[in-house]
Amino acid sequence: MSLPLLEVAGLRTHFFTKAGVVKAVDDVSFTVARGEVLGLVGESGSGKSMTGYSIMGLIDPPGRLVDGRILLDGRDLAALPAEEMRHLRGNRVAMIFQDPMMTLNPVLRIDRQMTETIHAHEKVSAGVARDRARAALVKVGIPSPDERLVAYPHQFSGGMRQRVAIAIALLNHPDLVIADEPTTALDVTIQGQILFEMQKLTRETGAAMIWITHDLSVIAGLADRVCVMYAGRIVEQGRVADVLSQPLHPYTQGLLDSVPSHSARGARLRQIPGMTPSVIDLPPGCAFRERCSRAAAACAVTPQESWRDAGRDERRSVRCHLPLAGGAQP
Repeated sequence: MSLPLLEVAGLRTHFFTKAGVVKAVDDVSFTVARGEVLGLVGESGSGKSMTGYSIMGLIDPPGRLVDGRILLDGRDLAALPAEEMRHLRGNRVAMIFQDPMMTLNPVLRIDRQMTETIHAHEKVSAGVARDRARAALVKVGIPSPDERLVAYPHQFSGGMRQRVAIAIALLNHPDLVIADEPTTALDVTIQGQILFEMQKLTRETGAAMIWITHDLSVIAGLADRVCVMYAGRIVEQGRVADVLSQPLHPYTQGLLDSVPSHSARGARLRQIPGMTPSVIDLPPGCAFRERCSRAAAACAVTPQESWRDAGRDERRSVRCHLPLAGGAQP
């Protein structure tokens, strides 16, 4: 088997505040292969976005990466000097943010913002850069690209701005794209169009993608594998079809039960009781045990990630003392 494009091992990102140490990401490990889409799902505050920011090197004080490796083609991004990381960011590794206005400058025309992105990493003529910018807009389905290039961000709809942000992220043909809930604020029709474009782009370019979301329906139709996060840790990971059809962790089952389409007509919506614990003051043992109907005395000890075969040379993991029935046994 070929080596994965990205390997994250034992990643820990903590924020050192006056109230205490916030363990936003705590011992997270996963891999992403070329051309693969990996979904990161979980409730707000589970550490999904911070995992993406850690890979991009976008953690500001009082936060810092305290442990772990982030290997891109065998090169540890966590150990790179700031200048080398800046050269990789937007070039080999790109990020699409939830709010496109975090990417777009409201006072600059789209053509300047796109060509500056190219010139930051390559020495090409203004004409070549503009042609590449125009082609990128066409690739994400923006009509009349010549007119759009001379427009300002406020002249675009929300969906069009997000398409421009995606085009900018893909300008330098990155090996890895991290998408942080880029379709959350869009209507279902525009969301479907953007998801289709992203699937097509990963197939055509061979780029790997990490898609961060809380929407399991998006992951079901987009991702190859999924990691379920809770309180800064991955509690379950495996192929999307396996995890969504036969979840092993009670939290994953709770997320699936919370999807309205899974409830019988006229029945009350099911939900996970309680609230996500504060990552400043996590309870001892399993972080989910106070909300879990299967919790037992063993759950007072922090569970370790255990791996099991899932058939067809695939493996899946779960971090639980009392996993649900399903899948092959270890």
